[in-house]
Amino acid sequence: MVDATRFYIDGRWVAPADDARAAVVDPADRSVIGEVALGGPADAEAAIAAARAAFPGWSATTREQRLEYLEAINLALIARSDEIGNAIMREMGAPRRLARRAQAGSGPQHFGEVIRVLRDYPFETPLGSTLLQREAIGVCVLITPWNWPMNQIATKVAPALAAGCTMVLKPSELAPLDAVILAEIIDSVGLPAGVFNLVHGSGAAIGDALTGHPDVDMVSFTGSTRAGVAIAANAAPTIKRVALELGGKSACIVLPDADFAKAIPATVQGCMLNTGQSCNAPTRLMVPRARLDDACHLAKHAAEAIRLGMPIDDPDMGPVANEAQYGRVIAMIDQAISEGATLLTGGSAPPAGLERGLFVRPTVFCGVTPDMTIAREEVFGPVLAIMAYDSVEEAVALANDSPYGLSGYVWAETRDAARAVARQLRTGMVHLNGAPLDSAAPFGGYKMSGNGREWGRFGLEEFLEIKSIYGGAEA
Repeated sequence: MVDATRFYIDGRWVAPADDARAAVVDPADRSVIGEVALGGPADAEAAIAAARAAFPGWSATTREQRLEYLEAINLALIARSDEIGNAIMREMGAPRRLARRAQAGSGPQHFGEVIRVLRDYPFETPLGSTLLQREAIGVCVLITPWNWPMNQIATKVAPALAAGCTMVLKPSELAPLDAVILAEIIDSVGLPAGVFNLVHGSGAAIGDALTGHPDVDMVSFTGSTRAGVAIAANAAPTIKRVALELGGKSACIVLPDADFAKAIPATVQGCMLNTGQSCNAPTRLMVPRARLDDACHLAKHAAEAIRLGMPIDDPDMGPVANEAQYGRVIAMIDQAISEGATLLTGGSAPPAGLERGLFVRPTVFCGVTPDMTIAREEVFGPVLAIMAYDSVEEAVALANDSPYGLSGYVWAETRDAARAVARQLRTGMVHLNGAPLDSAAPFGGYKMSGNGREWGRFGLEEFLEIKSIYGGAEA
């Protein structure tokens, strides 16, 4: 098993300053599969000092030098893809195929896209007689979550390296193993010491020391809105850039002329993917009131067709990733029932034969009204809320009546009709008729879903400052 009891600081594997540790738990059977060191302020200080010392040299490297390192890392990620997938399968319970293909595959996906962007990115452009220079922002703290661990690491580490930044990565202490493998890869390709540093720890123990440090120029965080607010407040006294990718309560609007037989099952599958633990999942399904019964029937059938099981057996859906999240999901299911939502399928009772693990059955509620907790708060589990509307205008208003604004989904007979609704949604992303994500397009949201954008060119530019050199452009 991967060793998460050491930190990677200044090009070396080092022991933490303290001996505090926590168990790494497989949520499929609650077995302990390893330990992770829990760092503190002294570890944060050492990692930031290493990154600060390395910044002048790394930021002065050429595009070609950075491309060479990025390409070497990418090739190693591909070579170790199954190992990364297996680690993710154990540490957060993703089904084997999802862990190996989508979860582990997201590393090369995002490194590859950043490589493509970097090859011809215009770091210097003229604006009249002024030369605009885009340069690395500096030392970055990257804090990543447990739900798509390699994906979120890659979307931060790759563009930061490409921009010429140095960094300290703190992955979730609940799913630290894939981050250790990336650090091993970075060490193996000979990245200069101090450019990339890895520390583990809880937000309470090490987070403030990282995010409030005066030698840190930027914090990029993916996680809960509550934690994002705390990070922004902690970073504010030193006026550092803070990029936040936070929660969501994304709505899927199915227009009256849409193909319900396609739209409803696709929405259920999208909600339940990764056990519902995706910030952009379509968790509110909005359908015409006249078609509510049809939609509920289709959703119930689609949810009950999802195979739930042990990740190694490659089911459609595995367990919830950790004990705390499991408790939250179960509590919110029970609360929805107590508030009057109609349970179509699923519920809080453990599935037969899987009682040892943190398993929740695919759960669908009908008759959900806008005032219910299940319609307003992010569950982050396999729970879908179906809501009825009487007009398209009402559907748009319901979708926008949320503190979140990460993603949205629209199904219609024509792309023009879907696009007309998409333009009215106050979200950073909208999928039309089941269109997939695009790694070249910006990923991020409005309102309480965060600020800044990740992925591709837009993700690279998050790590760049803009300098105006007046009179610097050639005549």
